Amino acid sequence: MSFLQAEWRKLAIANYQIDPNILYPYLPNGTDLDFWEGKCYVSLIGFMFKNVRLLGVPIPFHINFEEVNLRFYVKRFETDEDKMNNDYKRGVVFVKEIVPKPAITFVANTVYGENYQTMKMSHQWKENENDREVEYTWQKNKTSEQNSIYLKAAKNLSEIEKGSKTEFITEHYWGYAKKNERDTNEYEVTHPRWQQYEVLDYKIQADFAEMYGQDFAFLNHQKPASVMLAEGSNITVEPKSKIR
Repeated sequence: MSFLQAEWRKLAIANYQIDPNILYPYLPNGTDLDFWEGKCYVSLIGFMFKNVRLLGVPIPFHINFEEVNLRFYVKRFETDEDKMNNDYKRGVVFVKEIVPKPAITFVANTVYGENYQTMKMSHQWKENENDREVEYTWQKNKTSEQNSIYLKAAKNLSEIEKGSKTEFITEHYWGYAKKNERDTNEYEVTHPRWQQYEVLDYKIQADFAEMYGQDFAFLNHQKPASVMLAEGSNITVEPKSKIR
């Protein structure tokens, strides 16, 4: 049975080019950085968890909620033959995942070894005849500035082009968490191929230093290389395994 079943909806994605040397200390053992056309990226992503079920059971007051995360992209060769044939698992590593529910933080950090943090969050979805607006907000504490990621996009869905950067960003189906210098947790995330909305405008207000540490402070002054809005789908998170 899947550990978690849910929907991920309206994924607002901002991608930033980054020096790979910044990410090596965060890299779980057994994985390598995954590059797009020779460039390394981190992504700030806001979306909605909907209809959440844990081991098939809906948990009261934890069925629908926001998440914002900062992640980067990795690949894992399981054998030397895989490496020779360039046959690998494509995955993501989360620098931090922010949710409004303390119980979600506890379960994710305890069971999967992730770095979740609980904060005050909200979202707005608006739609008219011509376009749609999606916004996610989060705030570390009462004295901190409110952070937000806002996208204005076309109303209609379109296919994600094969071989595109958007496909690279959205088509990673494994999660990796650094347990310690030796051990890594690995888990599969399943979902169908997603569709996207064309982004017309965006605005990001985020204190990366406060949220993610000084390694990412430079993102406070860097424009994203690209922004995307994916519709999302039903997803599952499968039970973890440990790799060394």
